[in-house]
Amino acid sequence: QVRLVESGGGLVQAGGSLRLSCAASGRIFSINDMGWHRQAPEKKRELVAVATSDGDTNYADSVKGRFTVSRDNAKKTVYLQMNSLKPEDTGVYYCNAVMDAGLGLDAYWGQGTQVTVSS
Repeated sequence: QVRLVESGGGLVQAGGSLRLSCAASGRIFSINDMGWHRQAPEKKRELVAVATSDGDTNYADSVKGRFTVSRDNAKKTVYLQMNSLKPEDTGVYYCNAVMDAGLGLDAYWGQGTQVTVSS
């Protein structure tokens, strides 16, 4: 069974930092994009950052200069370093990855990890 498991969420004061990790496990043939989305209360899920298999990265305008996405392909893990956190960064952060688990490429999601930034 293919899984994405996140860790690293929590409560932090504004201006602080957190690092999220997400590890893929199971029978995986290949991984394309890996990244993070978030969902604030009563808002739609939005893209935060993505790291492609070629090493390119893309960010939402709201996090550029503060967040850094990276991946370790050997460990099948993607990270999100979040600095200078703001209360508006509060939400559930979901890891996602486009992977081939034997039936072609498909999108997979983690269970989510809560990030709360207090003012």
